[in-house]
Amino acid sequence: MKKIVLPVLVAGLLMSCSKSHQSGGTETTGISSEKIGSEWKTLFNGEDMENWKIKISKHDLNDNYANTFRVEDGLLKVRYDGYDDFNRQYGHIFYDQSFSTYLLHLEYRFVGEQAPNGEGWALRNSGAMLHGQDPETMQKDQDFPISIEGQLLGGDGEHDRTTSNLCTPGTNVVMDGELFTPHCVSSSSQTYHGEQWVSADFLVLADSIVQHIVEGDTVLTYYSPQIGGGNVKDFDPSVKQDGKMLTEGYISLQSESHPIDFRKVEIFDLAPYMDSQKELKEVLEILRKR
Repeated sequence: MKKIVLPVLVAGLLMSCSKSHQSGGTETTGISSEKIGSEWKTLFNGEDMENWKIKISKHDLNDNYANTFRVEDGLLKVRYDGYDDFNRQYGHIFYDQSFSTYLLHLEYRFVGEQAPNGEGWALRNSGAMLHGQDPETMQKDQDFPISIEGQLLGGDGEHDRTTSNLCTPGTNVVMDGELFTPHCVSSSSQTYHGEQWVSADFLVLADSIVQHIVEGDTVLTYYSPQIGGGNVKDFDPSVKQDGKMLTEGYISLQSESHPIDFRKVEIFDLAPYMDSQKELKEVLEILRKR
């Protein structure tokens, strides 16, 4: 990673994380880059889907319909060779632990052809769902988890098409000081055509701030993720508590009708550093240079 827009963080973000945080001085805490490197956790082990749960719309929890999610050649793959008709069977594979404050790192690529009858907007389209609801609480026919989506898009070979955009199934965020209620907004990223690998990172600090980072460049920033709005179907009304701030949730990866590979899914849990602005700033600085 090259940068996480530390000036924004230093200028005011840290104060918003918790009013109880102590002000930091200019001295360092002695946190080493070696220590930080050892605290990265691999969510996908390259061998199997241990610690992951699958929820595909129109199917029960952990019914991996048509072997949609699979591990081959050290990659977590999303495939549709067993589908005669995609039929809006949107799927998600969830890591089985909830996180609150973290840096998520993904490396992905789009490959092959879209599934039969996949919708036009879903061409070379997937996503990383952040602060998502527990998959155990999803209804059988629910299309997307209530969550914040870091939308992953591949170029069509001709037109500009940004990636690491924001979409909001059953949620809202704050942008430019106002509640943002449209479903999606584009990032400032470049377009990535073909089957090249792309690096995407998501900095999530509870219900304070979220930043999307592509190939080391911060391309989108927003605040105060919360439940609200629409763009999710067949959910349990008791789960969708509009106005509730999203302080934590589950991470999931999508199947939206276009094949995609993930070769890295890693997380750095920032929770141990959230009680000290000084430590958090230092850790983020080390991660910035990673």
